Amino acid sequence: MEKEEIRLKWATRAAGYFYVPAQAKVYFVTRIPEGGSLIIGLMQINNAAFVKVTKATKQMVRLVEAYVAEPNLKPVRQSIYKRGCDKINKQRIPLTNNAVIEESLGEFGIFSVEGLVHKIYIAAPTFKKVPIPSYASNFPWQFKLSNPTGGWRTRKFKKFKQLVEDGGFGNCEENIT
Repeated sequence: MEKEEIRLKWATRAAGYFYVPAQAKVYFVTRIPEGGSLIIGLMQINNAAFVKVTKATKQMVRLVEAYVAEPNLKPVRQSIYKRGCDKINKQRIPLTNNAVIEESLGEFGIFSVEGLVHKIYIAAPTFKKVPIPSYASNFPWQFKLSNPTGGWRTRKFKKFKQLVEDGGFGNCEENIT
């Protein structure tokens, strides 16, 4: 995917045009100690979830912009493989094999972990059409993430610093896992 983006960028530049990359279809939203991610539905600190990009979610995400990333395929895949879990009989079951996914999402045409990754990444129509107990965006339970190395940075003047300002917040697509 990234190689294709680079190829398109060079091809349009060689032709004398500007390349505008495609907009993200999925956000990766994280709840931090003093974030407003309750709007998205993240109740616990260090939880994260995939959210489909729509007009309504764009408006909500503006409020918590510093805690949202637009991941490419690699971090989506790594997050699902490393931290993905399913809810079976009110228990958290890790997505270690395809049988777990086939049991929960087989009726919707998703039979493997790679199929689930693909459906989430492209924000397929099954993202929200599948019934509540197991639909692709909420099929993997919210991800439980670790605290940052060194802990959360302290606040100065009631404002969090962005990642580009040597802070702990902001769009860190490559460092999602």
